Amino acid sequence: MKTRITELLGIEHPIVQAGMHHVGYAELAAAVSNAGGLGIVTGLTQGTPELLLKEIGRCREMTDKPFGVNLTFLPAVNPPDYPGYVKAIIDGGVKIIETAGNNPQKWLPALKEAGVKVIHKCTSIRHALKAEAIGCDAISVDGFECGGHPGEDDVPNFILLPRAAEVLKVPFLASGGMADGRSLVAALAMGAEGINMGTRFIATIEAPVHENVKRALLGASELDTRLIMRPLRNTERVLTNVAVERLLEKERQLGKAITFADISPEVAGVYPRVMREGKVDTGGWSCGMVAGLIHDIPTVKELIDRVIFQAEALIRRRLPDVLGAVS
Repeated sequence: MKTRITELLGIEHPIVQAGMHHVGYAELAAAVSNAGGLGIVTGLTQGTPELLLKEIGRCREMTDKPFGVNLTFLPAVNPPDYPGYVKAIIDGGVKIIETAGNNPQKWLPALKEAGVKVIHKCTSIRHALKAEAIGCDAISVDGFECGGHPGEDDVPNFILLPRAAEVLKVPFLASGGMADGRSLVAALAMGAEGINMGTRFIATIEAPVHENVKRALLGASELDTRLIMRPLRNTERVLTNVAVERLLEKERQLGKAITFADISPEVAGVYPRVMREGKVDTGGWSCGMVAGLIHDIPTVKELIDRVIFQAEALIRRRLPDVLGAVS
C-alpha cells in the first residue's frame, strides 16, 4: 500500500504511532517500525535532552527501520530545554519529527538543514494551513474524537479530513478514532495518506505501560471519555474515573472562576502514577473515543498486520462488490 506518506517517511504501511506521554518509549516505537509502520519516541517523556539521546540509541538497537521523535512545544513559566531536545534529535540521526503544540517555525531551519522531515499535529484547518505555509512536510490532522488535546473547535474527522483534502497540498495523516482497517480505508477515502494511532497502540503487548492501563482500555466503551479543562481552553479528552468526575464537578461549581490550581490534584503528575504504577483512577489521562473499538491486546505486529489485511479486503472485495451491485 503506497501513499505519499509511505514514500515521504520510507515506511511500508501508512500507519504512524502517535507520540504519547509516558508511553512512547523505545520498546513501542521499535515494535511499530519493525512491523512496517512509523514508531515515535516521545521526547519530553524522557526528561532531559541527554536521556532522549540515550532513548534514541536504545530504539536504534531494536530496529533498523525509520522511526521518529515527538516534541511538543508548550507555553511554560520554566520551559523545557527545547534547543537541547532539538539538538538531541539531530545528533541522534533521527530523520522524522512529530511536532505538536505551539508553532514550530523557529526550529525548522535547524531541522531542515539536518534533513529531518517535520509532521505537525493540528486540530483545525487554519493551523494546518499555517503549518504547511511555514514549511512542514506533512500534517497530522486531529479530529474531535482524538485522545489528548482535540482543540477548541469540536470538528470531527468526517468533516475535518475532507476539508483538509480540499485545501492542503502536503500529505496529511488522519488522527483521532483510528483503530483498524475500516479506519484506514475511510481515512484514505477522505483524502488522508495514512493514519495516526495513539490510544489503540497503548493496548498492545509491547506498550511499556502497566497492565491495569491496558485492561482499563479493554473494558471501556466509546461513551467512557470525558472532556476536561474546557473552561481553561486547554481541553483534554481523558478516560473517565472518580478523579475525573470530581474534576468535572469542580468545573461545574466554579465556572469561569476556575484556575489550574483548583484542579491540580486531578491532573498534575498523573501520568507516572497511571502508566508506571497502574493507578488508573489517580486523575485524568488521555484516551480517545476509539476505546470503544478496542477488544483485545495483540502484539504490535498482529495489530498492524490485521489493519492492513482488513483494509485490503475492504478495497479489493467489499467496495468493488458495492459498485457491482449498483451497476
